[in-house]
Amino acid sequence: MKNKLLATLFGAALVLGACGGGNNNNNAGEGDTASVDADKVFQSNCATCHGGNLEGRGNAPALANIGSELSESEIHDIIQNGRGGMPGGLIQGEELDAVTKWLAEKK
Repeated sequence: MKNKLLATLFGAALVLGACGGGNNNNNAGEGDTASVDADKVFQSNCATCHGGNLEGRGNAPALANIGSELSESEIHDIIQNGRGGMPGGLIQGEELDAVTKWLAEKK
């Protein structure tokens, strides 16, 4: 019984540790997307599927020119709510806003 509990706790720790890589900076200026490194957030949360150079992988689309295909609000909506095989909510708050703006500039 103890082994099952230990295995369950260890598994849960691995799963939770793999989710995100959120920046928990509580600095003044919160809400200022300029203080968020959008590329770093992307690399931590999105590059596994979309590629480190925005080239896309497998079923995940390339994002190198996404700003010329979708508006900033459409990009925000997809990141927030998900679409197709992409789950929503992987990035939230000021990180979501910063990555949205950064991707919208990719034309």
